[in-house]
Amino acid sequence: MTTPAAPGADARASELRGILLYIGALVFFTTMDVVAKWLVERHDPVMVVWARYASQAFWAFVLLAPRLGRIARTSRPGLHAIRALLPFGATMCFFSALQTMQIAEAVAIFEVAPLFITILAFFLLKEKVGPRRWTGVAIGFVGAMIIIRPGTEVFTPAMALPMAAAFFYASYAIATRWLSDEESPWTPFFYTAVGGAVCASLVVPFHWSTPSWQDGLVMAVFGVIGGAGQMLMILALRSASASTVAPISYLGLVFSAIWGLLIFSEFPDGWTVVGAVVVVGAGLYVWWRERVRAEQGS
Repeated sequence: MTTPAAPGADARASELRGILLYIGALVFFTTMDVVAKWLVERHDPVMVVWARYASQAFWAFVLLAPRLGRIARTSRPGLHAIRALLPFGATMCFFSALQTMQIAEAVAIFEVAPLFITILAFFLLKEKVGPRRWTGVAIGFVGAMIIIRPGTEVFTPAMALPMAAAFFYASYAIATRWLSDEESPWTPFFYTAVGGAVCASLVVPFHWSTPSWQDGLVMAVFGVIGGAGQMLMILALRSASASTVAPISYLGLVFSAIWGLLIFSEFPDGWTVVGAVVVVGAGLYVWWRERVRAEQGS
């Protein structure tokens, strides 16, 4: 006769499963960044974004076909439409930045996204943000400025693109909070893929360049990489709380630095490393204060 697992053990196992799934998602997302950088060196970023979403939309239709009617059904089509535009904007900005920036450098600036989420939650969701969290947000943006270094010879306008991508992504996260909890997690996944594909298809004819068969093959599987990352993230957040996996997201910066070094021989300069440490430290502090506030309110 076997002894049933204690509820606490089940919860810990679920949290661990969520953490491992989230790390897997980060591996896929950073791999997608590597592929994107390789492609934007050969094609216009608009075409690369189109390949990313068109491929993901195709595979979404194939994989979800038996349940498509149920998954596509929603009581809030307008919010889904707006929400689908936001990751498209984030992807467009980030892939454009990769034309001239190192992967780790762009990702380090993008890591201000959690700070933007705090700001938007204050203004749009009326969440309470205390002076300590505001201080953490301010310090995080100082870290981003250390990386960007406006007014110096290293600054280029492209450095503003990861910041814009972070804002779009934060807006996407806020819009996600407004969506009904009763809907399948695959519903936003489906609308994000289709919405991005539609938006990119409207502009890609003006930026088209015929890919080689090798590039075409890479583009065909491009969306699979991003889609796999999204699927793993959805599953991770069903196994572990968002507050548990939030600090792990900064591992993406480590993975990006490793990929950049191994594949593109990129190594961030000293100021970029300093700025990245400040941004990550500030983000972790804001996350910790949010947990303290949640525990005090419970």
